[in-house]
Amino acid sequence: MHTQRIADMIESKRESFIKVADRIWEFAETRFEEYQSAELLANTLESEGFTVERGVGGIKTAFVGSFGSGSPVVAILGEFDALSGMSQKKGQAKQEALVPGANGHGCGHNLLGTASLAAAVAVKQYMEENNLPGTVRYYGCPGEEGGSGKTFMARAGLFDDVDFALCWHPMGYNSIMAMNSLANYQVYFKFSGKSSHAAASPHLGRSALDAVELMNVGVNYLREHIIPEARVHYAITNSGGLSPNVVQPYAEVLYLVRAPIVAQVQEIYERVCKIAKGAALMTETEVEIVFDKACSNLIQNKTLEQVMYRNFQELGVPVHDEEELQLAKAVRATLTEQELRTSEVQTPGGPDADMVTWLNEYTGELRPLNGSTDVGDVSWITPTAQCTTACFINGSTLHSWQWVTLGATSMAHKGMLHAGKVMASTAVDMLKNPEMIDKAKAELKERLGNSTYVNPIPEGVMPSVKK
Repeated sequence: MHTQRIADMIESKRESFIKVADRIWEFAETRFEEYQSAELLANTLESEGFTVERGVGGIKTAFVGSFGSGSPVVAILGEFDALSGMSQKKGQAKQEALVPGANGHGCGHNLLGTASLAAAVAVKQYMEENNLPGTVRYYGCPGEEGGSGKTFMARAGLFDDVDFALCWHPMGYNSIMAMNSLANYQVYFKFSGKSSHAAASPHLGRSALDAVELMNVGVNYLREHIIPEARVHYAITNSGGLSPNVVQPYAEVLYLVRAPIVAQVQEIYERVCKIAKGAALMTETEVEIVFDKACSNLIQNKTLEQVMYRNFQELGVPVHDEEELQLAKAVRATLTEQELRTSEVQTPGGPDADMVTWLNEYTGELRPLNGSTDVGDVSWITPTAQCTTACFINGSTLHSWQWVTLGATSMAHKGMLHAGKVMASTAVDMLKNPEMIDKAKAELKERLGNSTYVNPIPEGVMPSVKK
């Protein structure tokens, strides 16, 4: 079977892939500044015989590695960005920053990008050995965390000729990601007022910070009157300085508006803008609205998911040794009861296990994901499927120190390599059965109906670390 050959290929290079993942864990670079991580992945692809185009879509840390020619074209999506303020020492059951205030891989993207690399390399090798026609591409997608790198890449047309796409995410369980996600807009509201002495002449000042606070109060009231599935978050990114005896002339708040589909996000966004303008009117300040990024909701493709599930079943699940299980037990002991209860939803039938040792049954039924992913934009353009593998302890959550500490350990490496095997086996299965590609495309067309993909990021908006 091709699954065994794929598994052997990836195992033969396991130390090389683990080294890449651990280096990216150490780099811990955040959105659109992943220079070392991107270069390491691109260089590795070149050493494996891929042709790499860097700086695609106008993004310095985005790249595409290609092998082969013509169709079918399979895209394997890789991410590699970290999160700010999540520094953590690795392999210990105690929260302790490696460098206080520094970045950390709290979402496992060091594993995500490397498993996709392993998959692309294995597909290439299998195509060579078996004279399979087509093209395999590794998409180096930066800025998934708050940046929507793939959405910018989609706007540049980089996925337009792709026949199907595969991705995955490290989690605490093994599954096919049959879920929807929330579309979102991320927007800065920048208020400008007039400074003055806060005690001697407050009547001469116009406070931008007051405007930010009034806007936030207004949006908090808005929450009662939007659909329950929507989420509205904000962070004050500039409070106007550290001097309370100054009427703050400038303040800024960053909003993230989420809802099941883009049209609902647009509706809520327009209401948030009205509140911002109202806050500016009340405080006699000016407001500038700066669109930062956006992403679309996921479109499911059962055809591709079923092929992925079949290959996952043949490969089995990662098996962890006693030392790994002991570490898992120690780290899991740090979770709260509320956190542990999440495992009842994520891993039906086994909420008490420290590490999940089974594959969740695939039913095709959609589960809600109360978050967003820029994979959603790819899924509107081409059939897309994703899986998860157990890289972390059962019941742990994304963006936690527990994920950072386990993200460069052998248990995470096993899950990572396994995800590479599942994706590569799925890709080969599809390449060997082109009628399945046609079926997946027909399903996507049927699901979209009269809808067409409209990129949610306006022309002229460019990726940035911060605007």
